[in-house]
Amino acid sequence: MARCFVFPGQGSQTVGMGLALAEAFPAAREVFEEVDDAIGKRLSKLMWEGPVEELNLTANTQPALMAHSIAMLRVLEKETGLDIADARFVAGHSLGEYSALCAARAISLSDTARLLRIRGDAMQAAVPPGKGAMAALIGIDIEGAEKAIAETDAALGVCEVANDNAPGQVVVSGTKGRVEAVAESAKKHGAKMAKLLAVSAPFHSSLMAPAADVMAEALKKTAVKTPAAPLVANVTAAEAGNAEEIRDLLVRQVTGRVRWTESVAFMATNGGDKFIEIGTGKVLAGLIKRIAKDASLISLGEPADIEAFVKF
Repeated sequence: MARCFVFPGQGSQTVGMGLALAEAFPAAREVFEEVDDAIGKRLSKLMWEGPVEELNLTANTQPALMAHSIAMLRVLEKETGLDIADARFVAGHSLGEYSALCAARAISLSDTARLLRIRGDAMQAAVPPGKGAMAALIGIDIEGAEKAIAETDAALGVCEVANDNAPGQVVVSGTKGRVEAVAESAKKHGAKMAKLLAVSAPFHSSLMAPAADVMAEALKKTAVKTPAAPLVANVTAAEAGNAEEIRDLLVRQVTGRVRWTESVAFMATNGGDKFIEIGTGKVLAGLIKRIAKDASLISLGEPADIEAFVKF
């Protein structure tokens, strides 16, 4: 059986994430301490104690989710002998792609934390507060979402498909007025529900171009190696190549679509039959269940999950 390790993105964060791991395992504590040192902030305290409003700021959320994922991975490595190099693929949803690259030893933990802090700040600064929005369209496919976009007034601004999460779950992103119009229009094209998301910026849209420029500069200065396990990239839904290609893909990812449905299908078609979600929550397992129906799934984020992983 071929294992694929996947890493969650924004929206999975909760106050208390990673605390039980840190209390139980020195390997986890070391990860949180290194991330705190790298970004010059007691991020771990914020993760464990809140307030939730501060944790939800994207500049905090992004490195926090990565830290929990890598802490869990390091505990699994220590306690079970797991070697990520044995994975068929690694992949992550949006910021989770950075977690996947860190897990696969392509980018160091400290550099990953710094990059995600820069990414979060840059994405927040790219669009003034209140000007952008994202909406989840439930019960609709990409074609239906694009029809809804096409029939709304372009004068309202930008609206693009940001995430193809699973069959029947598409997220659009762009200028607030246009996104609201698309959310209404989508109901005529099969959407059972269209819901504006509680996000602070229109991620994965062309409005994020200033943030992409910032990330291009930051990645130029960052050491990137070929991953120990093949990475399936968000923007291509295919296996990434060398370090230079990975840098380019991470820049393109800021404005590009997260092709998660296609990414999971690619992994399943190319031998992946066991999907292991590492980090906070079980969002990705829920999506994968709808894409690769025959795959085995497990989500790992707490000390009690170690025994379940061994059995799995």
